[in-house]
Amino acid sequence: MRGTRRTRLCLAWVMAASALIATPTAGAAERTDGHLTDLVNPFIGSQDEGNTFPGAAVPFGMVQLSPDTGHNTGYDYTQSRIRGFSLVHLSGVGCRIGGDLPVLPTTGDVTQTDDAKYAAAFAHGDETASPGYYRVGLASGIRAELTASARTGVQRYTFPATTKANVLLNAAQSLHKASGSKVEILDDRTVRTEITGHGFCRDTGPYTVYTITRFSRPFTAYGTWNGATVTAGSRGGRGGAYVRFDTTGDRTVEATTALSYVDAAGAAGNLRAEGGRSFDTVRRAARAQWEARLAGVRVRGGTDTLRRTFYSSLYRSYLAPNVGGDADGRYFGWDRRVHRAQGFTYYQNWSLWDTYRTQAQLLALLAPREARDMARSVVAIDEDGGWLPKWGYGPVETNVMSGDPVTPFLTTAYQMGLLKGFEERAYRALRKNADGVPPAANPGIGREANAEYIKDGFAPFDKDRPLAKMGDSDYHHGASVTLEYALADAMLAQMARGLGHDADAARYAARSRDYRTIFDPSTGFFRARDASGAFTGSPDPALGTGFHEGTAWQYQWLVPQDLTGMVELIGGKRAANDRLDSFFAYDRLLADPARTAREVWVHGDAYAYYNAAVYNPMNEPDLIAPYTYLATGQPWKTTDVVHAALTLFTDGPTGMTGNDDLGTMSAWNVLSSIGLFPIQPGYDTWGLSTPVFDRVDLALDRRYWPSGGLTVTAPGTSAADRYVQGVRVDGSAHGRTYLTTRALRSLRSLAFTVGPRPSGWGTSAQAAPPVLK
Repeated sequence: MRGTRRTRLCLAWVMAASALIATPTAGAAERTDGHLTDLVNPFIGSQDEGNTFPGAAVPFGMVQLSPDTGHNTGYDYTQSRIRGFSLVHLSGVGCRIGGDLPVLPTTGDVTQTDDAKYAAAFAHGDETASPGYYRVGLASGIRAELTASARTGVQRYTFPATTKANVLLNAAQSLHKASGSKVEILDDRTVRTEITGHGFCRDTGPYTVYTITRFSRPFTAYGTWNGATVTAGSRGGRGGAYVRFDTTGDRTVEATTALSYVDAAGAAGNLRAEGGRSFDTVRRAARAQWEARLAGVRVRGGTDTLRRTFYSSLYRSYLAPNVGGDADGRYFGWDRRVHRAQGFTYYQNWSLWDTYRTQAQLLALLAPREARDMARSVVAIDEDGGWLPKWGYGPVETNVMSGDPVTPFLTTAYQMGLLKGFEERAYRALRKNADGVPPAANPGIGREANAEYIKDGFAPFDKDRPLAKMGDSDYHHGASVTLEYALADAMLAQMARGLGHDADAARYAARSRDYRTIFDPSTGFFRARDASGAFTGSPDPALGTGFHEGTAWQYQWLVPQDLTGMVELIGGKRAANDRLDSFFAYDRLLADPARTAREVWVHGDAYAYYNAAVYNPMNEPDLIAPYTYLATGQPWKTTDVVHAALTLFTDGPTGMTGNDDLGTMSAWNVLSSIGLFPIQPGYDTWGLSTPVFDRVDLALDRRYWPSGGLTVTAPGTSAADRYVQGVRVDGSAHGRTYLTTRALRSLRSLAFTVGPRPSGWGTSAQAAPPVLK
C-alpha cells in the first residue's frame, strides 16, 4: 500500500522540488569551471533574521567591513539608509555585537554626530557584493567600495566635485554597548581609535578594539567631536572624528583601517604588515583567496539556483571563526593578558552550541590546517584563562546558550586527527570541564549544573534560579542540558578510550546513558525534573518546558550516541517511525514538500522555538533529526526530509533558514547537499543520503586526508530519482547507512545509484549507525 501511494505522489515531488534538483546542462557544467566567486550572493540571509552581512571579508578574517543599516546585528535588506561601514560583524548571530568604528563619507558641513541622523540613503539597484568586495551608490552622489585583508579593511570613496568631501569615523557608536572610546588624529593622513564595549545577548564584556586608519592623501581639514559638540581643528576627542578632502580635481579617496584586540601597537603593526596596497590590489587578492577556497569543492549538475545557493553556503561556512591574533602572533587572552601564539594562528569567536553540529566537521574536512589551529586556540583559552569556553566573543566569555558544546567540538578535532601533538593537553582541559565547574572568580559557567548531574544523573530545572554569572543558566534549561551533557560525555568517552584512559572512558560512557533519567513513561517523552527528582512543568511535549530553544518533540532525537536505546524507550522501531512521521508531517511532505517545509515546519519567525510538535529546520536541536531514519530502518525517508529542507535555502535575501550562527546552517546545507552528514557530532560517523548533484569533487589536504580527494557521484539525481538504490565505495558495494572518518581518509570515490522508488538499501539492522559504548 505504501509503495503504491508513494508512486502516485512522486509527480507532486517532481513539481514541487524541481527547483532543487534538475538535469544538468552543458552551460552549467562549463560555468563550474569559471569563477566560483561569481556564484556567491552575499546578500542571502540579510532579510528575515538570517542576520548575515553583505560586506567584505576574507576567509576567517579578523575584519568584516560591511554596511550597518540600523538592524541590531548590522544589515537588514529591507532598510534603506546606511549609518556607516564598520569593521566587525558576525555572520548570522541573533544578538547585538560588533559594528566597531562605523565610517561614512559625506559632503558639506559636519553638524551631526549621531549616525542615525547623518545616515545616507541608498537603493539596492545601485548596490552589489561578491566575496571580498562591496559597492554602493549613496543618494548623496558618493560611491563607496569596500574590500579587506585578514586584519585590515580598505575603503574607496568616489565623491562629487566639492571642497567639503568628508569621511566620518564614529568611535562612540557601534552595534554593541559602547562603554568608552577615544579618537586621535595623528598626522595629516592618519586617525587612531580605541573602543571599549560590551553586550551580546547579555551584558557581558568588556573588550577593547584598537584601530588605525591611513588615508591615501592628506586632509585639507579635520576635527573631532564629543557628544553633539563638533570642534574643527581638534586632534583628539571621545566621540569621533571627521577628515576632509578637496575633490574638485581627484575625486577618489582610499583608506586602510587595521584592527587589533591587543593594543595600539598591534593595530599599527597589522597596518604595516597588510597595508600599503591599493584598493584594487587588495580586492584582487581577496577574490583570489575566495576563489581558491571555493575551488576545494567542484559540483556538476543541478540548477543555476541550486549552484548559487550551494556556493553561497560554502562561502558563509568560511567566514568564522576569526583570526584573533596580530601579524606578530600576539593575542589578548582570556586572562586579560597578552600572549604570543607559537606555531599556530590564534582564532576567536566561538558559537559552539551551534557550530559543533555541522561547521566544525565541514572545516575539519575542507580546511583542516585552519581547523587544527582553531582547536589549538580553544585549548589555549583554557590554558590562559583557566576554563574552556562556552560562547566566546573576542577575548571574553558570554556564557550564551547551555549544555557542554565545547566537548563535541574538540572531540571532533580529535577524531579528525587535528589534535596530534597536544591530545593530552586537550584531554586534560576536557576532563576538568566534564567533572567540575569553573571557580567563582572565573567568568565562565561551564557545565553549571554538573554537581547535580553527576550525583543524580540529571540537571535540575529551576526557572527562577538567579543567574550566578552573566549569560544563560543551565538550570533554566535542565531537560535539554541533561541531553547535551550526556551527548558530550559519550563523545569524551570515545576520546578517553582512544588515548588509553580506560577508567575515564567507562565512567563517561556510563554517564552518557543518563538521558534516560529524564524520560517520562507517562508521556513517552523527555521531561524536565526539579531538584527533588519530580517531573515538573506541563506534560505537553510541545510546550518546551525546561528545553533551550525547542520542545520535547524536537529534542527527542538528540541522542546520537544511543539511538537504539532511545528507540527502545519510546516503544521500538515501529513506534519511533510513527513518531518521526508525525514529527516531519511526512504524509503532507510527500504531497507537497516545499509547502510543508515553509508552512508546517517553519511555524513562525527565526525565533519561534516553542509550542510546536513538528520539525524546526531553523534551529540547532533539530539539525541531526532527519538522519534518525538511518537508525530505524527507513533511510529513504531521510532523503525525503533532507531534500525538502534544502528547498528552504534559496539565492535571495530571504534564502536562509533562521540565523546562520557563524556558518552552522550554511554548513548543514553544504554537507546535506553532498550527501555526507556528521550524525554523531563529536565522533567520526558520517551518515549517507542522496546528493543533490550528479558529481561533487572534494580537494582534500593530504596531510590530514591521505586520499587527497574524494569524488561523490549520483548520476541522474533529481526530484523524481532521489532514492538510493545502492552505494559503492572505491568500487565495492557498501550496505551501511554511514561511513567512518577512518574509511573516508583513504577513500577516493563514493558512488550512489539512484532511482524513483525506495529500495532495500540500508534497511537491515546491521546497516544502522553504531551505538557508542
